[in-house]
Amino acid sequence: MLSSDPVTSTPVQIIFHYINGHSEGFIINEPTEEPLTRQEIRQEMRRFLNDSWWIIKLPEETVFINASNVLKIEMKPPLESLQGEGVLSNAERITALNRVR
Repeated sequence: MLSSDPVTSTPVQIIFHYINGHSEGFIINEPTEEPLTRQEIRQEMRRFLNDSWWIIKLPEETVFINASNVLKIEMKPPLESLQGEGVLSNAERITALNRVR
């Protein structure tokens, strides 16, 4: 069950890995006036990922990212509030192993 308690505002590091092999990272600072609930964070991320263009507003420029050019997205710290259909929880990352026959 998701908590409806506000989540403290913490900067999020997001890294986009593009199909051309390049990567690009950003630090996202959420406004501190109204902390989002876990449910609101989950809904916001799902809406963002469903869009075909992602818009990131920086102090010096606005970046438009075409979602079809992105292979993978990494976020730190993890979004603990993402649960439910389509989310694999309690996973661990391991390196690819060569199988010996």
